Amino acid sequence: MANETSNEYTTAVNNLMDSVGKIGQMQVDLVTNGIKSAISVFEPLGKSSIELADNVVNAINQVLQNLSSAIAPKK
Repeated sequence: MANETSNEYTTAVNNLMDSVGKIGQMQVDLVTNGIKSAISVFEPLGKSSIELADNVVNAINQVLQNLSSAIAPKK
């Protein structure tokens, strides 16, 4: 009889620890998926921002080249 009670407690403790482990793993997975989602959202935004800045710099460079060719004395 005492052995059965001990087995029941052991089973209950094992089930509890298994549940706690699963909950902990779920939280880690949730955080990991959240980080991956955030990265996937901001990655295209960052790429677009860099391309936009590059286009602005190129446009300003062309304007300055046109100005300098218009101001430079022609031979």
